[in-house]
Amino acid sequence: MEKILITGSSGQLGSELIIALSEAYGEENIVAADIHEPKNKDDYLFFEKIDVIDKNLLLEVARKYKITQIYHLAAILSATGEKHPGLAWRVNIDGLMNVLDVARDLKVKKVYWPSSIAVFGPNTPKQDTPQHTVTDPGTVYGISKLTGERLVEYYFYHYGLDVRSLRYPGLIGYQSLPGGGTTDYAVEIFHKAIMGDKFTCFLRQDSRLPMMYMPDAVRATLELMEADAGKIKIRSSYNIGAMSFTPGDIYRMVKKHYPRLEIEYRPDFRQEIADSWPRNIEDSYARHDWGWNHHYDLERMTEDMIMNLKERIPATG
Repeated sequence: MEKILITGSSGQLGSELIIALSEAYGEENIVAADIHEPKNKDDYLFFEKIDVIDKNLLLEVARKYKITQIYHLAAILSATGEKHPGLAWRVNIDGLMNVLDVARDLKVKKVYWPSSIAVFGPNTPKQDTPQHTVTDPGTVYGISKLTGERLVEYYFYHYGLDVRSLRYPGLIGYQSLPGGGTTDYAVEIFHKAIMGDKFTCFLRQDSRLPMMYMPDAVRATLELMEADAGKIKIRSSYNIGAMSFTPGDIYRMVKKHYPRLEIEYRPDFRQEIADSWPRNIEDSYARHDWGWNHHYDLERMTEDMIMNLKERIPATG
């Protein structure tokens, strides 16, 4: 029986992935871990408060539950990382090293670690960004993700540790609030629309970026982790794509449901980050190697986001 540890379980991805893993493996086999106590401890059968920088505590928890798989999601995201670069490096790199060492030493069967389109930079081809290309990130977050890709590949080839990874585009979900990322505007706009508030966007109207709806991201993660090891040809991190759109595109789509929604574009420091990222992603390796295929486009995602958020947010508009 698998015993799965999820670090960063309270984050945007973790809060949704833990549901899917509980359904797949049984709640009794899932250990949630985060640096913050959950708002409701009843949400988890097993929860451990962990700072991933504390290697001894990681080792203690992994031994306690006889962990066989680790989903290491704890990270400082792009916008927050630019404000706190030292913290971002310690959490994103020292934390990853600790997880990899613990997994190697305890002979954990599989590790999942997410990378990001933030590994790309101003000299990366913006259109149909290929799997193998220039990676010259200009943010601490992107630099940490690029370093992480080299580390997980190293641990696979040198120690035989089965680490798997995806380069996520911007992720959009309804289970949690935005968490300090450059693409968080695409989550916030839904909250503002339902609450009847004006939306101030921190990116330009025409800033096209690759995006993915959370159900696709969760499914991609599970499909990658469940694939036969022989099918996993990329041991750094796989490109995966779904849709690409601009703030103007999503505003017009949401406005179909909320005609009174108003928007103001007020770009800030995150605009420079977005300008260095791809417009869309070429992901033929993922589609060929383990059968990746996205399900959600902008219209279908918008309908599903609104349906789910209306049950969670008091609507005034």
